[in-house]
Amino acid sequence: EEILENAKTYERQVFKILDPKKTEIRFNNEWLGELGSAGMIKLAAKYTLARMLERDDFRKRFESHQPISIHELLYPLAQAYDSVALKADAELGGTDQLFNLLVGRNLMREYNLEPQVVLTTPLLEGLDGVEKMSKSLGNYIGITEDPQSIFGKIMSISDDLMWKYYLLCTDLTRAEIDKLKDRPMEAKRNLARLIIADFHGEAAAKSADEEFRRVFSERQAPSEIDEKSLPASREPQFLTKIIVAAGLAPTNKEAQRLVAQGGVLVDEARVDDPKQTIDSRAGKSYLLKVGKRRFARVTFS
Repeated sequence: EEILENAKTYERQVFKILDPKKTEIRFNNEWLGELGSAGMIKLAAKYTLARMLERDDFRKRFESHQPISIHELLYPLAQAYDSVALKADAELGGTDQLFNLLVGRNLMREYNLEPQVVLTTPLLEGLDGVEKMSKSLGNYIGITEDPQSIFGKIMSISDDLMWKYYLLCTDLTRAEIDKLKDRPMEAKRNLARLIIADFHGEAAAKSADEEFRRVFSERQAPSEIDEKSLPASREPQFLTKIIVAAGLAPTNKEAQRLVAQGGVLVDEARVDDPKQTIDSRAGKSYLLKVGKRRFARVTFS
C-alpha cells in the first residue's frame, strides 16, 4: 500500500510534464516478480563481476577493501532487465545513472535486442549549492509545492547557481541567458516565474511574483496566512513551543535556534531570547513570522 501511495505522488509530478493520455505506467514487479530464483540466476549469468567493478564506486570500495553487498550488484541488473522486458528504445537518467543505463544496453544485446539509446542529464545542485537536489537532504524544490514556496526557494539560491538552473530548467539558449547576467536580481525573479509557469501556469507565476514583491520588497505580511488555533493556558507558554505547535519549525531545538538567531518576529517585533514566553490566555492572538517565508496567525481558545 505504501509503494502504491508513493507511486501516486510520482504520477502527480510526472504528469506535470507528460500527457497522461499518452503515458502508460508499468511496475517492474510485473516481470521481475516472474523471474523467480532460477530466472535471477540465469539473469546474473549474463553479466560478469569484472564488468560490475567497472562502476566507479564499486571499484573504489573493492580496492579499499570495503564491503559490497550482493544486492548492490543485482540492482543494476534488475534495472537493466527493465529495458529488456519493455524492449526500450531509449532510457533517460542523470549522469550518476550512466553505468546502470549502459548495463541495460549490454543486457539487451544478450537477449538479441537492439540496444537502447541512453540519454543523460547533468545533476542539479539543491538550494545549498553543494549537494545534488534531494528530498532527504531538504535542499529541494518540489514541483507540486505551492507557487509562493517555489518562488521563495528559487530567490534563495546563489547568483552563481542560478545560471545552471536557467540552463537545465528553462528553454532559454545560452546566448539568451548571457543577456540577463548584468541584472541578477531581475534575472532570478524571471527564473522563478518561468519555472512556476511551467508547472502551475502563467497566472500562478504572476501572482507568486506579486506576493513575493509585496512581502519581501515592501515588508508586508502575505495576503493569505495560515490560521492556527491552539489550546489556551492560564500560564504563559514558551514561544518556541508555540512555534512548533503552529507547524513553523519541526522541533523545539530548531525553534530555539531560529529565535536565538533573530529569525522570529511576533507581531512584527523581533524576539531573540529562546526562553521568551507569551500570554496564551483565551482570546489572545499573534502574527508569527519564522525565517523569511513562514507566517502563521496563532489564536488561543
